[in-house]
Amino acid sequence: MATCDKNILNRLKRTEGQIRGIQKMIEDEKECVDVITQLSAVRSSIDRVMGIIVAENLKNCLENPTTNATIQQQKIDQAIQMIIKK
Repeated sequence: MATCDKNILNRLKRTEGQIRGIQKMIEDEKECVDVITQLSAVRSSIDRVMGIIVAENLKNCLENPTTNATIQQQKIDQAIQMIIKK
């Protein structure tokens, strides 16, 4: 999971940079459509990070099941609900 964490942090840092760029665009009174395009890119980036986190947790859950079948099923159901909400 350490590699995944590093990848996630890198993605979030890029997203942070995008948000700063959007703030600058607004300060510079750039066209609305350009700002919205960048905001859409940020949303996609965040959605991707969320998907990676859920997928990694689900993968870990399946590869390292708990001995309690009920808890295992709850973890799987929770991951599925997070995917569906997206």
